[in-house]
Amino acid sequence: MKTGARLQLKLGQKLKLAPQLRQAISLLQLNRVELRQHIREMLETNPLLERSDEGSDEGSLEGGDPSTDDGPGEELRDEFDESYDDFGMDELPDGYSLASDGPNYDEFVSDRAEESLQQHLLWQANLSGFSDTDEAIARAIIYALDEDGFLKDDLQALRASLAPEYLVSVGEVEAVLERIQHFEPVGVACRDLGECLRVQLKAMPVSTPGLGLADFIVRDHLELLGRQDLPMLARRIGFPLDDVQTAVELIRRLNPHPCSRFGRDDDNYIVPDVYVHPQGEAWRVSLNPEADPGLKLNQMYLDLVRKSRGSDKAYLKDRLQEARWLISGLEMRNQTLLAVSNAIVERQAGFFTQGEAGMRPLLQREVAETVGVHESTVSRATTQKYMHTPRGTFELKHFFSVGLAGSEGEQVAATAIKARLRRLIGEEPAGKPLSDQALVRALAEEGVTLARRTVAKYREQLGIPGSSERRRGRQAWT
Repeated sequence: MKTGARLQLKLGQKLKLAPQLRQAISLLQLNRVELRQHIREMLETNPLLERSDEGSDEGSLEGGDPSTDDGPGEELRDEFDESYDDFGMDELPDGYSLASDGPNYDEFVSDRAEESLQQHLLWQANLSGFSDTDEAIARAIIYALDEDGFLKDDLQALRASLAPEYLVSVGEVEAVLERIQHFEPVGVACRDLGECLRVQLKAMPVSTPGLGLADFIVRDHLELLGRQDLPMLARRIGFPLDDVQTAVELIRRLNPHPCSRFGRDDDNYIVPDVYVHPQGEAWRVSLNPEADPGLKLNQMYLDLVRKSRGSDKAYLKDRLQEARWLISGLEMRNQTLLAVSNAIVERQAGFFTQGEAGMRPLLQREVAETVGVHESTVSRATTQKYMHTPRGTFELKHFFSVGLAGSEGEQVAATAIKARLRRLIGEEPAGKPLSDQALVRALAEEGVTLARRTVAKYREQLGIPGSSERRRGRQAWT
């Protein structure tokens, strides 16, 4: 039976932003290295832009050339305030096509040895044939990875960061995440060590000896595996010792840190975006002076805009608009970064006097409400942006922490609990390490009630081994 062509209608919601708003919001997402490169490229390609002379404010971030009437002005600022949270991911550059022939992968990797992990993953995402929505999800995931290539943000937070331009489900985010986890290096973008190892096992041929048992051990007995007592592991899971040894040898071939070969941006040297200084009994927040690139409009080309005709005038007017969008976007980027930083410092004042033990619970949603922007804007403003404090330099995301209920109903930051946990373990008697259950009791005495498995999870996140391993020696983790 032949079937004819069918006409289907599909309804969906997608918000298209004005180009200047897309650019302004994208500037917020760039880190210092990426922003510096973007400004350099704009100065090279746009004759209307130039660096301002020291002490000159003509055409600078304060408002541009007053003699022209088609700049961004208050209309753009008002629209920006309402739509800052609606930024969609960058489109492919002109002349680039997903259907074009890709380069030889092995040669390309060798040529890109010094690139960052994010650049490496974004390159692969561009070649993966993602739909517009899936590419936006992929970019959100990639930008959310920590410096070791692990994904710490939950999928609901990633989903929220894409709204309202991309209204996606957690299942759609999960599907794209699974594809990214099989990018090179396999095991990137995993939530924990166990998932990282299982992804690498899944990528092996199904005929690999010991593959199924290795996956079972990693999934259900990773902590037991860490004790390196294979006879006990074999007895516990009910498999012959020879089979367990084969599976464990396979696991040992895996890489628990698949992203370790990638360098950090800017030669591992972190330049703070924000500085925090004591000012009396309060704290003063200021932007790095280099955050203002000192751009202005080139007066000679401004005169040419007025005098030119035809295609020359159209070209120069386009470049003039582009230059104004950049200057306005940079100003709004700085204002947002400063406002978000001030909100963080106000909330986390205890950190600056007491360290991590004084950290309070803080969610991106709370900062967003304080500043008056969308939660996704806060996420972009705090990703790969760094704050210099008297206690060191930290990524702005460091100051966010979920809250756990204390014994008297108050909320205690998970970061502060980890600090207490490290202190308790650091103070334990030599040769008599505290078990996880003993740590539960010690924390309870300090007013923090946690389950043993939560204590074990926090201990592992701190890189501290179990009590049996600590009994044998502390030098590996202290």
